[in-house]
Amino acid sequence: MKLNRSTDMALRIAMLALASADRTTVDELAARLALPRNHVAKVVQRLQRLGVLVTIRGRAGGVVFAEEAAALTVGAVVRAFEGDDEVVDCDRPACPLRSACTLRGELRRAQRAFLDVLDQVRLGDLVSGPASPMLLALGAVRKGPVPG
Repeated sequence: MKLNRSTDMALRIAMLALASADRTTVDELAARLALPRNHVAKVVQRLQRLGVLVTIRGRAGGVVFAEEAAALTVGAVVRAFEGDDEVVDCDRPACPLRSACTLRGELRRAQRAFLDVLDQVRLGDLVSGPASPMLLALGAVRKGPVPG
């Protein structure tokens, strides 16, 4: 199963926000993760609605990881971004093998197993050990005026 781009971005954004004790902006997230700013803004908004991020408006605003979100599972985030669609759509166009096919059931079982594994991983687990310093070193954004 391949995750869509938004899901991938959501997990990376959550990891970076969790690793950082400081408030960050959408522009900083986009720069540090080398992602398009507009997509980052949309993903941040969805993560905020899920309770993964807290957004603060205003001049000193930004984004921080919601403390209680460390207990959320990767599976929950993946489901929120991917939806409950099956791996294959046997209905459009209608597959002539549908009545005798066992593939659909096996793909459902594989998808459940994939999500079951991700349900065992908490977001807080993603930044333990060497991951946190590495995340913080990613494209570190320099604060203040750009030398010129």
